[in-house]
Amino acid sequence: MKNIIKIAIRNLFRYTRRTLLTTTLISIGVILVIVFAGLGGSFKSAMIGIITDSMLADVQVHKSGYVETIDNIPLNIFLTENEMEVLQPKLDNNAKIEAYSPRIKFGAMISDYNQTSNIRLSGVYPEKEQATCPTLTDRFSGVSDPINFVKPGEIIIPDILVKGLNVEIGNDVVIVGTNRHGSVNGLSLKIVGVSEGVMGPQGKEGFIHIEDALNLLRMDETEISEVAIRLNRGEDVKIAYTELNQALSGEKSEDGSRIYEVHPWNKLTHFGSIANIVDLLIMMVRVILISIVLISVMNIMMMSVFERTSEIGTIAAIGTSPRKILSLFLAEGFFLGFISTLAGVIIGVGLLLFMQWQPVQFTFGPMENLVLIPDIPIKEVLATSGIVVLVSLFASWQPARKASKLEPVDALGHV
Repeated sequence: MKNIIKIAIRNLFRYTRRTLLTTTLISIGVILVIVFAGLGGSFKSAMIGIITDSMLADVQVHKSGYVETIDNIPLNIFLTENEMEVLQPKLDNNAKIEAYSPRIKFGAMISDYNQTSNIRLSGVYPEKEQATCPTLTDRFSGVSDPINFVKPGEIIIPDILVKGLNVEIGNDVVIVGTNRHGSVNGLSLKIVGVSEGVMGPQGKEGFIHIEDALNLLRMDETEISEVAIRLNRGEDVKIAYTELNQALSGEKSEDGSRIYEVHPWNKLTHFGSIANIVDLLIMMVRVILISIVLISVMNIMMMSVFERTSEIGTIAAIGTSPRKILSLFLAEGFFLGFISTLAGVIIGVGLLLFMQWQPVQFTFGPMENLVLIPDIPIKEVLATSGIVVLVSLFASWQPARKASKLEPVDALGHV
């Protein structure tokens, strides 16, 4: 076996230019897969972090039927105090949950006494909201206390309304809202901060204290639109969603319907589809790499068999078994793929390390200065390496089998 390996490596370098060109082509494919996987994974992680840590959290719980009508911000589909009393122990006793924040979400009118516009509002407990969405206050300007970023009598409004109404921090505005019974109420609040926009309607919401939301909507008891949940590990979203969904599935209303709905973050935003597209693109790049390797290795091995037919006849005539001839050509294909993979992995990982040292920065939609610091995708590196080597062996099989089946007399007479 040792001699077969030596001869296989020597044969590869007999045709230096051809081997170098094929190795370069395969290495470029490996580099593209590794770098694209690193950047794509970094982009997906950065976007998921922005969405979950500053807006949605990892998982949300709603009253059954709320999400289907979420665009209308329904005022009649709330979790009651009794339903919250059932839900809270299940959240407190779940070891995967780090924090959670009840919210009251509704639409209202905002006026600076000269102009009027509409606004989406979230009534929150600021300390719970900060624990659940820790980068939320990074979107705020003018806020002095990130933990208690909004107090009763205060409001944080989106920057688009600051420009539209021509107001500024310190001004008073009037919020007019309608509750589920059609009763209209107004509340004077002081602007204490401005929120920066993020993708989607939830990135253009204003924030008030939950006590002001209760007063504005004239609620006799605290009713909650949604409960946002932050997990200890973002990777546990599927597991935590399944556990929580099962734990709440047995809670039924008087008519037998479910009381609670549980949704992971990717079911509440269109970026969930974008994340799937990123994974699909990585898969497509991998398929292109497989095609490159298959065609390149098969081509070079077929040419090698054709050019060395007389040589194959000679070694067969002196007693070399067909099995060893087969092993020789398979070894050549293996080392061609292995050397190409090794070079591609070294260069690809080196490029990702360079990007970690010099992060990639660009603008995506309304978000400025999105910085990508790619991790080394170990699983992708191992998967790509294994695929290239296996495809190289597969591509070498037919030419190697053809070489092993040659009759010595016919091979020696080949011109």
